[in-house]
Amino acid sequence: MRRVIIDSDTAGDDTTAILMALNHFKVEGITIAAGNVEFNQQVENALVTVETYGPKEKVPVFKGHQSPMTSLSTKAHLTVEEIQGGNGMGDAHFPKPKQSAESEHAVDFIIRTIKENPGEIEIIALAPLTNLAMAIKRDPSILPDIKHIWIMGGINNALGNVAAVAEYNFYVDPEAARIVLHSGVPKTMVTWDASLDFGVIYDEDIEVLEALNTKGSKFFLDVNLFVKAFEFAKRSVDGITCTDSLLAAVAADDSLVLDATDYYVDIETAGNLTRGFNLVDRENELQQAPNIRVIENIDSHKFKYMLKDMLANIL
Repeated sequence: MRRVIIDSDTAGDDTTAILMALNHFKVEGITIAAGNVEFNQQVENALVTVETYGPKEKVPVFKGHQSPMTSLSTKAHLTVEEIQGGNGMGDAHFPKPKQSAESEHAVDFIIRTIKENPGEIEIIALAPLTNLAMAIKRDPSILPDIKHIWIMGGINNALGNVAAVAEYNFYVDPEAARIVLHSGVPKTMVTWDASLDFGVIYDEDIEVLEALNTKGSKFFLDVNLFVKAFEFAKRSVDGITCTDSLLAAVAADDSLVLDATDYYVDIETAGNLTRGFNLVDRENELQQAPNIRVIENIDSHKFKYMLKDMLANIL
């Protein structure tokens, strides 16, 4: 079984991505980065999600950096409670998790796990890339030993979701995104606009999930219906946007990918208007070697089947 570390700012669809990964991989651990909501709430959300998958499931959760790498202790970053709910779980309430977070720092865990298992560990990155970038900065020797990095982030020459030209994960910590993009590790990227095109759960899909009436389907709807109202008001998208779980599904089953291209991708870190914008050099204007595979077409029906099947079996 393939082995992964999940790096998450656990809220909303991150929970579904974690469930998807638990269903398809051996998850070595979940590391938490600054992102969607208050940091310790994200830690609790990850623990709740693991216990939802299976009450006896034991996947360690590690606290990482609590702010972007250029302001590690000095500046609050943008959180999005208006999208995910005040607790990041659509304002639904769940029992407190029995498991606690580990004492080891997330960056130490990432470095240690990769060094102990060279060429075996893939990383599913659902959050701003602070933890991964800090691991690379601290110990660049891990780079040849990372099997693959799967990134939910960025845009493919499209509108952003938190700024006019930027996607949230890249916007929160563009310096970290740049380090990871230029790391030389094999990488795949599912962008925000791809999730709008191929990862929206519409009313007819919601009815199918409601009919399952399992612990998994109830958890998914309790957590994610909150975002549906936001997306409709903001973008006239009448559905649940599955950004992170779409990435996890693609990582688990490459047959979902109908079209993908290796491009050179870089990110703006200095612009007053475009900080966090990532360039996908589709016409090779910069004459740089490609550094990431960008997913451009995904089998939406197959993704929804995977989601339904996974939620149906969480009893």
